[in-house]
Formats: sequence, structure tokens, C-alpha cells
Amino acid sequence: MPRTALRICPLCEATCGLTLTIEGTRVTGARGDREDVFSKGFVCPKGASFGAADGDPDRLRGPLVRRDGELREATWEEAFDAVAAGLRPVAERYGPHAVGVVLGNPNVHTMAGGLYPPVLLAGLGTRSVFTASTLDQMPKHVSSGLLYGDANAIPVPDLDRTDHLLLIGANPLESNGSLCTAPDFPGRLKALKARGGTLTVIDPRRTRTARLADRHVAIRPGTDALLLAAMAYVLFEEDLVDLKDLAPHVQGVDELAAAIRDFTPEVAATACDVDAGTIRTLARELAAAPTAAVYGRIGSCTVPHGTLASWLVDVLNVLTGNLDRPGGALFPLSATDRTPRPAGPGRGFALGRWHSRVSRHPEAKGELPISALAEEIDTATDEGSPIRAVIAIAANPVLSAPDGDRLDKALGSLDFMVSVDPYLNETSRHAHVVLPPPPPSQAPHFDFAFNTLAVRNQVRYTRAAVPLEPGRMAETEILARLILAATGMHGADPSAVDDLVIGQTLGKAVTEAHSPVHGRDPQELAAQLSGESGPERRLDMMLRLGPYGDGFGARPDGLTLQKLLAHPHGIDLGPLEPRLPQPLKTVSGRVELLPGPIVDDLPRLRQALSERADGLVLVGRRHLRSNNSWLHNVPALTGGSNRCTLHIHPEDAERLGLVDGAPVRVKGAGGAVTAPVEITDGIRPGVVSLPHGWGHDRPGTRMSHAALDPGVNVNQLLDGSLLDPLSGNAVLNGVPVELAALPTPR
Repeated sequence: MPRTALRICPLCEATCGLTLTIEGTRVTGARGDREDVFSKGFVCPKGASFGAADGDPDRLRGPLVRRDGELREATWEEAFDAVAAGLRPVAERYGPHAVGVVLGNPNVHTMAGGLYPPVLLAGLGTRSVFTASTLDQMPKHVSSGLLYGDANAIPVPDLDRTDHLLLIGANPLESNGSLCTAPDFPGRLKALKARGGTLTVIDPRRTRTARLADRHVAIRPGTDALLLAAMAYVLFEEDLVDLKDLAPHVQGVDELAAAIRDFTPEVAATACDVDAGTIRTLARELAAAPTAAVYGRIGSCTVPHGTLASWLVDVLNVLTGNLDRPGGALFPLSATDRTPRPAGPGRGFALGRWHSRVSRHPEAKGELPISALAEEIDTATDEGSPIRAVIAIAANPVLSAPDGDRLDKALGSLDFMVSVDPYLNETSRHAHVVLPPPPPSQAPHFDFAFNTLAVRNQVRYTRAAVPLEPGRMAETEILARLILAATGMHGADPSAVDDLVIGQTLGKAVTEAHSPVHGRDPQELAAQLSGESGPERRLDMMLRLGPYGDGFGARPDGLTLQKLLAHPHGIDLGPLEPRLPQPLKTVSGRVELLPGPIVDDLPRLRQALSERADGLVLVGRRHLRSNNSWLHNVPALTGGSNRCTLHIHPEDAERLGLVDGAPVRVKGAGGAVTAPVEITDGIRPGVVSLPHGWGHDRPGTRMSHAALDPGVNVNQLLDGSLLDPLSGNAVLNGVPVELAALPTPR
């Protein structure tokens, strides 16, 4: 007989609760969990297709080890023996930085990915760290670090209470939200309008989100920071700045006014293709709203001035008094956050503590730009060894990073590579060892990252819905064994990793005066932890030490793992609340509105006022039934609108002689691709769009459905040289391209 089980969806940032239908060990259906305290029954096409993704027959069932040049099935023991034999000699001979670690986006969607990579990086001691963040969100981390002293202190729009929401470079009706965890984002926007609120969308495409808006501004791609700076100029010029309760917590307002005096709407209008009157109206409406929030996402991050645009989003929220107030933008408080420390000055945030070896890119948040990964492998310099071994965890940079062809060759030249991935894809095909995690139904789930970005404080945890199949290994154990093999402890019990973390965490907590366990015995505390596994014991520890926790008995009504398990649909912890000054870790203990690195980068933005490239520019786009390169092997999530086509405006198509459905050659600095034309007035003239994550046509992969309609890799149009200098984020939008019509195949 079929049974049901609860599961939090891991397929996007919305983290919706699901009710799975299970027959035997197979997931045969998925629907929204109506009792989920956060998502309340909402589900998107990805969540509804959970069973198809979970049961994809192309998922690897056991490890692969390269023998005589070919990847062959092996036992888990053989696989980890090979990892230890391949990694340790590289680190010992060439040093820790010769081992590169690449972390992909799916890491933040799994419990294992939240718990173990930090331990791996600490154990290796490598500075050669690359993640998907420098293809997406690093500008927001850097701007938050500079403003608030903490790169992870990211305020989110209070969607359910705001009167005015301005979105720039965001399309949440397709993405389901990003750096803003909000199940049923579409419903929340409709509710905003239903209560009389205003939605403004700034985007070069008339996306589904833009079609819902009260005002859509079709900006020229890459000029987001110029428009936002001009809006800030208007607030100062027209005496609309009102910090309200923020005033005691902010420094640098007068200096900011002087720094942006050149960014008048009249000057910015030409660069942005947005008339000065509209820019002034946007600023006035923002200032006049009872409450308001500005929210920027990937379209405003993956541009030449991504950090400045991210900074200006928060600047506008500050200048209108909407930061840290209900209806504005607030700082979430996750159940597994550290116990809040007393407010006061902190250490601040530093950039460029080290640099990449070849192009001397500065690190940001401990990471180097993933655009530099290929050159760090294939280029020799006098400074240190090239990367000779790579650990890739849930990462497919051959498709997701610029110039995949070069990276493809570079990965093939490594002394050793290990990939933790359920598929043999465009990147993992180069590995010497592939360690496949089980399907998500066979894994527990807790959202460590996304709860820190949620629009409502809540906590939910689901255990595995289906028992681990024989021959499979839990992802948590895979990563624990990988840590041991990579750090010279191969063969030790994987539980040693969790025990080490628990001991270190409790040992530090008892020394902190603000901790609820200050002065207590760490071993006695560790003995109190509950859970069926090391990861569950770590979760119990984090909950107990967190802001809602029981403090190991200090607060009897507080949160523990056992209490959470007793609430299978989650526990609502209430709406977001003002938290300043507690989250601030700047040296001054205040919001530093005009930090030095921002000042140093403003001349580059001023120069952009007079720059305007002729010709077409390229932007990406999101699909509701996709997530980067993950889901193209699931038939239920491909086809229809989820196709790899080049969107172009009818005027541009006519001028270039392009016909709907015909092939077109798209050329950029990094190469050329051929894609079918899709003519649409949903994109502004002068702009074309290709989606990200396609290009499944390389040999040696095992993704049979994706290979039937592979699409093209839009990132091959980029050569990796264009970066936002403050964050190292790749410039993926607003890049020049050339088009040429091709004969239609007969």
C-alpha cells in the first residue's frame, strides 16, 4: 500500500514543504504540505516533479574509479583508498594550495553540504577555494560585509508587510526567489497588490514578474548601479532623506551625499536608457511610501558594477529609513544562528587578504573568482604551484563558469580529481574518483543557509523519507570520509569528524560570556545531545546554542532537536523583527554607509556615465522548471518554455534578417554558439537573451535525456576576463555579442 512522508523540497531556495507518496522505496507523487508552517501547501513544477528527479535512472548508484583511463564501478573502500592515494601526495609535495576545492550551488540545498565543506576547507588549509557564489551572489556578500561588518548579514524584503517593493534584476516568478527565501513568492506579490501596495520591476526583459508589476522599467543591462545612484542623488537633492530610527546606527550620510553628486538623473538617463523623469519618480515614490523595500538580485549582481549595485540597494533602504523596520528590509534570525552577542564594535570585513596566483585577483569572503579556476590550473608562474588536484562537490563549472572549453581542457590535465556528484556530467567526467550521494528522498533535510534569508523566522527538519538503499552511502558519510582521506586520517571512523566539530564548538561556547553554556563542562554538554547520527547531534547542538534554543537546560522552553521532531510540519518563530545594532560587526559598531573600498570603486562608476557600447548586449534568463544545469535530465522539467533559444526583439530580428526558429550564430569574446531564434517583444531592443545551464553535448557523460536536446553553453561566449573587481563575480549580463543568420537546415 502507498504511504506518505514529509520532505522539504531541495530544488530551489523557496524550501517548500512536500508530502510525498511512496510505493515501496519509490517516490510516486509529490504535493504541497498544507500544514507546513512556512509554505502552507504551495508547490511549483519542480517540487511536483520531485519523484521524477529523485528516481532518475541516470543517477549513479555507486562510486566510480578511473582505471586504465576509464571510469569503472568500484567499492566504497576502493574509492576512498583511491582518494587518499591521489590527494595526499599532491598536498604533501606541492603544498595545500595546490589542491583546489570547487563547491557548487547544490551544496546549500543539502544538510551534508551545509555541515561538512567548512570542515574540509579547514582541514586542507587551502586558499584555492572556488564556489558558485562568484557566478551569482558574491557582490551582495561583499556589500553586506562592508556595510555591516558581516558578509552573511543580508537584509531581506519584508514581503508580507511592505507597501512598496522595488525589484531590480530579479524575476522571482521564475526563480522562486534568491537570497530571499519565500515560498509562494508569486502569491506574496499578488497579496502586496491586493492590499493596495505597489510593485515596481526594473529589468531589460518583460518577465512574468514584470508583467505583474504596476511599473516596469526596461533598463539597459549593466547600468543598474547608475540608476540606483541617481535615485539616491534625488533623495538628497529633494530633501527626501529620512533615516527615522536608523539615525543613531548609521555613519557617513553627509559623505555619501558628496560622493554621488555627479550621478544626476539627467546624466544617468543616457547610459541607462531610462529618462530622468522616471528616475525621479522612482525615488519620490520610494520615499513617499509608508513602508518600502528595494531588492536586487542576480541581474544586478552579474554586471561590471555588481558590488556597487548591491551596496546601493541597501543605501536606498537606509536613506528612506526602511532598513531594519517592519515592511522594509530586515535581518532574519535563524534557529541555528549563533547565540546573538551583545551589540558593539566588531572586527569588520576585509577584502584581498590573499590573491590568486596568475591574475592577482583578490579573495572575497575566503574565495577566489571561479572565472580564474582554469588559469590557476593551466598556467605556471614564479609564485607557487599551479592547482594539481581538485575536489569538486556538487559543482559543474564546465557549464556554469566562463570559457568552459578552456576549463574542460584544464580539468583533463590534473594529477588527480575527485567529484562528489550524482551524475557523470560535463565536469565529473574528468574525475579520477566519482562519489555519488543518494537521491534526496534517502537523505534528511535542514536548511542551514536559506533559513538565514527567510522572510519569516521558522524552523523545519525532515528525516529521510525512504531508507538508504543497499550499496548507497549517506552524503554526510561520504563527505566525512572525504575529509578524512584528504587530511591524512584515511581509515578513521567517520564519526570522528562530527565528534571533532562538537568538541570544538562546545569548547568555544563555554568560554564566551554571552553564551547560555558559559562556564560549563563541554563533555557533560556533549553527553546531553540527542539524535540518530552525528549530523543530527550537530543539529541538536546548534539548535540548543541558538537564539531560540534551550541552552542545554538554561531555557527549559527552548528549542531542541526532540522538540523539532515533535513538530513535523515545522515551528513558526514569528515575523522578522528589528535587530540593529546587534547584527553589526563593523569596527565602528554602526552601519558604515561609505566604506573605503566603495569610495575607491566609485570613479569607475563615474566613468561609466559617459560609456555606451554600440551593438547588441546579452543577458541570461531563468526558467521556472529548471535550476542552473541540474534538472535538464528530468523529462517532466524540460520542453515547453524551458528551451535554449535566443530571445530577440522584433526590430532587431528584422534589421538582422533573423527568422523565428531559424539558427543564429552568437559570437562573444570567449567563442561562438549556435541557437534557434525566438522573436519576442518581451525583451527590449538592443538586448538578446540565452538561458544558463545548457550545453549537454560533451562526450563521456551519462545524462541521456539532457543529451537529446543539449542546448548551448551561454558561458562559452565569455572569456572570463570580465569581473566585478570588488567581489570577483563574473560579468554574465550586459556583455557585447554579435549575431549572424545561418542557413536553415532542410
